[in-house]
Amino acid sequence: QVQLVESGGGLVQPGGSLRLSCAASRSIANFKAMGWYRQAPGNQRELVAQISTDGTTNVAESVKGRFTISRDEAKNMVYLQMDRLNAEDTAVYYCNAQFVVNVEGAFVNIWGQGTQVTVSS
Repeated sequence: QVQLVESGGGLVQPGGSLRLSCAASRSIANFKAMGWYRQAPGNQRELVAQISTDGTTNVAESVKGRFTISRDEAKNMVYLQMDRLNAEDTAVYYCNAQFVVNVEGAFVNIWGQGTQVTVSS
């Protein structure tokens, strides 16, 4: 059983910064990729940023240049540094891991419980 636990959410003023953390219950070396998604009220869950085992990143256009994803394999952690936040970034942020289940590379998606980020003055 793989578990992901997010932390670091909260209330921040426009233009401010937050760093989200995601702790995995096992080695992230077995994950094909890890990432952050977000879901605002009335909207579908959307990809924010993803990082593969080789360090390749994929960042949504809406946050490119403001958000940075990183991973620390030694600590089984993934981070999302969010700078220059604005009201449109308000959402519940979810950590995601693509857990590889066989030698062919098939994987299952694992989700954390989510952490609320609110950008407001």
